Amino acid sequence: MLQILYITAFTALSLLAVRSLFKSMISLAQSEARVIRKPRYPHNQYQSVTAPRAIHPELLDEDGNVTDEPLLVMRSLSFEDARDRLDRLYESSPGHDTIK
Repeated sequence: MLQILYITAFTALSLLAVRSLFKSMISLAQSEARVIRKPRYPHNQYQSVTAPRAIHPELLDEDGNVTDEPLLVMRSLSFEDARDRLDRLYESSPGHDTIK
């Protein structure tokens, strides 16, 4: 009997999660499809202009300009190099001498 209750609860939660996922996808698609139309000429000709996007604050530099360079550069390390660096860091720590 307890297994049936667990299965029912899991099914209900999974259906709610999938429903929420679809609602989020639909609202995202609708917000991306928004178009602002402003008159190009005084008469009835219109030009489509996409809505301005909000820029994430981490993409701005100190002056408020958008950064063009990559924010994170990763390079590969061998296992031995990483181990040596960690050992040197551990050995240079303040409490290292008292542990021995």
